[in-house]
Amino acid sequence: MCNVCGCGDSQIEGHQHDHAHHHEHTHPAHNQGEHHIAKEVTSQSVVIHHHYHHQGDVYHHVHYGVQPDEHQQHSAVDHQPQMSQQGDLHYGKGEAEVHVSGVSQRQLLTLEQDILGKNNHLAAHNREHFNANQQLVLNLVSSPGSGKTTLLTETLNQLKHQHACAVIEGDQQTSNDADRIRATEVPAIQVNTGKGCHLDAKMIHDAYHQLAMNEPGVLFIENVGNLVCPASFDLGETSKVVILSVTEGEDKPLKYPNMFAAAELMLINKVDLLPYVDVKIEDCIENARKVNPSIKVIKVSAKTGEGMEAWLSWLNEQLANQQ
Repeated sequence: MCNVCGCGDSQIEGHQHDHAHHHEHTHPAHNQGEHHIAKEVTSQSVVIHHHYHHQGDVYHHVHYGVQPDEHQQHSAVDHQPQMSQQGDLHYGKGEAEVHVSGVSQRQLLTLEQDILGKNNHLAAHNREHFNANQQLVLNLVSSPGSGKTTLLTETLNQLKHQHACAVIEGDQQTSNDADRIRATEVPAIQVNTGKGCHLDAKMIHDAYHQLAMNEPGVLFIENVGNLVCPASFDLGETSKVVILSVTEGEDKPLKYPNMFAAAELMLINKVDLLPYVDVKIEDCIENARKVNPSIKVIKVSAKTGEGMEAWLSWLNEQLANQQ
């Protein structure tokens, strides 16, 4: 997972911490400046910096420092990649399924369990809010450039007259996508993750309360364009929806199996480009079902409208299940 390798930071538009509701977790009094929290987790330290600015924006910087002992240093050296007959190297076959130089597999597992454990606790808290408000929450995940935002804006234009809708947008920088969503007259909050490559449950918690969406409806979370890290982080969503453009090739599900295994639905997007690209859609679907036999598939084009009726029908079915 990504968080073992360094630090990330995030900014949430207009974020304030003085929510009117009460949570099982507390928010300390915030003064302008910097607040530090340091926590020891076995042999690594986790330092969280919160920077508060005049506009109320909050930047989160999280640093993970690992200090291996002699045994752990030896274990780290012992972890070697698997090598194929062709000389290809596979670093994902260790106990932690990830490699960081100088850090043992056991340390990586401990760190991952700590990070994901805290995230899952917050995700469960988010899910309580969503369920109480009878909201369908979809985590839209894909590679950069798959057409998520274009598909989402077209979806909102057709759905907003039937159901309350809102959007949380995730990108490393800019509010470009949130601005595009707001142009549809649907409320949206931009979350900038800085160096971070995915949204997490805390970011969704803060953005959700900034939206103040209390009625039944659909909350779309457009995650950072990345088919790796978002697969591991529960945000409290009802389902993950993976979007795959026909320009990406039919082997993406095999290259990034964790994401497709975690998704309930795969939208094959930009099918209007099929006459111009060398891709076999049926092979793509077959590959997705190799890693997730139950994944549903809809072929769509926001440009021509192909498949939009099937996509909206799926959304309405999921909404009915939330009532």
